[in-house]
Amino acid sequence: MNDEKENNNLENNLHENADKKSTIEENQLQGENSPNDAQLNENQEEIQPKIDKKIEHEVIHKKDGRLHIYIRQDKYKGELKSKNWVGRLYIDGKQKISSSGTPNLEEAIPILEKWFDDLQSEKSQNILVKEQVVEKNHENNPKNDVVDSITKENNDVVSAAPISEASNQTMKGDIKGVTISMLDKLKNLKFSKAKSDNLTSEEAAVDNKNLKTKANNLKKVFQNFFQSKVSKLSVAGEEIAGLDMTREAIRVAQVSQDKDEKWILDKFSYRILDQEKVSENILEHKDYLAEEIELAMANAKITSKNIALSIPVTSAIIRVVTSPLMTDEEFQKAIETDSLWENLVQLTDNLDDYSIFHQIINRNSKTNTMEILFVASKLADVNAYSSVAKKAGLNPVIMDVRCFTLKNAYDNTKFKSITDKGNSAILELGVDENYIMIIHNNIPVITDIFLRPQEKEHIKDIKSEQLSTEADAVIRRYAMQVKQAITDYESKYENKITSIQIVSSLKNISFILPAFKKNLPTTGFVNFDPLQSVSVPSYNNEKIPNDNKSPIASVLGLAYRKLDVFGYYKFVTAVKNINLLPNRDAIRQQNKLKFLSGFALKGVAGAVAGIYLLLIVFSYFQISSNKEELVQFDEIQMEFDKLNIQFSKLAKKRREMQKSLDLGKMVNSNQATSYRTLAQVTRSVPLRVNFNKITFDGNDSLIIEGMAFSDQDILNFIANLNAKSLIEQASLATMKVENSESTAGNNNKKGFVINCKLKAT
Repeated sequence: MNDEKENNNLENNLHENADKKSTIEENQLQGENSPNDAQLNENQEEIQPKIDKKIEHEVIHKKDGRLHIYIRQDKYKGELKSKNWVGRLYIDGKQKISSSGTPNLEEAIPILEKWFDDLQSEKSQNILVKEQVVEKNHENNPKNDVVDSITKENNDVVSAAPISEASNQTMKGDIKGVTISMLDKLKNLKFSKAKSDNLTSEEAAVDNKNLKTKANNLKKVFQNFFQSKVSKLSVAGEEIAGLDMTREAIRVAQVSQDKDEKWILDKFSYRILDQEKVSENILEHKDYLAEEIELAMANAKITSKNIALSIPVTSAIIRVVTSPLMTDEEFQKAIETDSLWENLVQLTDNLDDYSIFHQIINRNSKTNTMEILFVASKLADVNAYSSVAKKAGLNPVIMDVRCFTLKNAYDNTKFKSITDKGNSAILELGVDENYIMIIHNNIPVITDIFLRPQEKEHIKDIKSEQLSTEADAVIRRYAMQVKQAITDYESKYENKITSIQIVSSLKNISFILPAFKKNLPTTGFVNFDPLQSVSVPSYNNEKIPNDNKSPIASVLGLAYRKLDVFGYYKFVTAVKNINLLPNRDAIRQQNKLKFLSGFALKGVAGAVAGIYLLLIVFSYFQISSNKEELVQFDEIQMEFDKLNIQFSKLAKKRREMQKSLDLGKMVNSNQATSYRTLAQVTRSVPLRVNFNKITFDGNDSLIIEGMAFSDQDILNFIANLNAKSLIEQASLATMKVENSESTAGNNNKKGFVINCKLKAT
């Protein structure tokens, strides 16, 4: 309650101070000396203590002052939270903010100007369509007959189940030239009936309710038609090429479908990179990569500039988080305020430094919870990969993550040799990426495989099935981690993994597979063939390797992607619309407008041009007349940001205090169990294992960190823990070898982290 009162006081101060500062700012902009300058100065002195005088808020105005470019001034421990340039504008009284993802002003300005132009284009198109709907209703329906006409049409449409072919054609003709914004127009229409003196208030309420129900039914019919017809047409018409960049090679591909919806690899090419011209971080060689991309695109004869590319798994954060069940409106509000990610995902840096994609994958009304797929990557990494493509003259429209591209290739494959596709997993094995991905309910469960640099070199040096002592040890350790991941999955979901599809660009993969089969004899290992269900024209056959086709999987998964501007795929598939580009919404809106222009405005180009001109002129005068409001909104936002930071700090302190109180209560309530658990852990420790830290949440989770002389000591420790009566399951979370400085007196012990789930008491 105290927090709510404090928050209300902060908001009241915000509005009072904003009114005073807007007057001061107005006089400054006009260069006039107001008779009330003295009073305003006094007011300013009252406001100024709430504003950090040391902050220099430089705002760069573009697009006739409508686009504000600045750096956010909120600080953490005396330093700016983010040094990236941010753009801001106001549309219909609502503020829009977007980060450029770069602290370089020269790079930020074109990014933010394009974002501004995209939003303005979207607004103009929506206004145009709404005007068309109004004109059509005015011409065809007299004022007194609007309700009867709509009601009659509604009854006719709703009663048609299923919709006949004739009615379907009629609907197509009526919908031509109408965008999804028409649904908003229908929503706002007042459905009323001619008043009668004989109707009671209860009867009038019932009639009004019936009319609203019919209007909602009509809206659903329009939505279903638009999603099933228009969105499918837009997806089918999109032309996107896949671009896969790795340290080994550049691969490009473009696919199509025949009349039987079978995939065809129309265009494909790759360029093996000169390893002397690249380093471990390929992004340090953008010019060389851009040249190789241009050559690959030319060799494949790909003319489309729109491409889908991916970032490595190591550059992404992928989590499935559980939150309380929310409505779409509540969820969107939680996203906009950043409160959801602050509570569910603890990131090391400021949220503004990340490009975030999210998708609700499951809602459970019984438990009042929902599962959300959270995917994030540093804006700097996303922009770095995009800049390489742009340097090659391409237009990135999709930024995926490599593991999801492999899943996309996997989903589009009809296996010939594997009978149960659902019990299979994908293992990427290479110098850069090493992880196992198990598909559960169409959602990837990813476990990283940890390899030291020297271990990766041992794998590269394998030249026959007869492994050296060092290589055999590396493969055994690798296989142990794979087995652990499979065991954890099988025990949690009670599903058996019968086969593992290997994706690897290593030339010696044929020698490595027998070693894996030896260490995991009950699990099948096979090179993933993403071309099993793809027709390859003769002119591309020579470009495809005969023995190992798995390196093509990622670029094929990218080539399958569609921008999907109308959200078609979210109704028929899952996790196929991931896009980490910071301007993805603007790109989708831009392509949506292009599609609607060709779909709805054919034959009326001249009329549309005139309407566009009128709308542009109208918008210009409208925006010019609202400059004072824009300045006021700017000052209000600045003050709100400062007050919101104060509120967030207080709220965080309150949560921490409450967490400490709750933890103290739990510890007091289960002291006996805690002591018994710790005693069992102590009796489980082998002689060659030392503890560094034990973390106990007071409930059912115990985290043990320590050092051991060998992998076997760690395995023995885990086995001992699993044998104890109070421990339900113990599993290895991480394992690493500390650097030489930290291990100077420890004889190169191996660090480990073990997670223990305790049995309910």
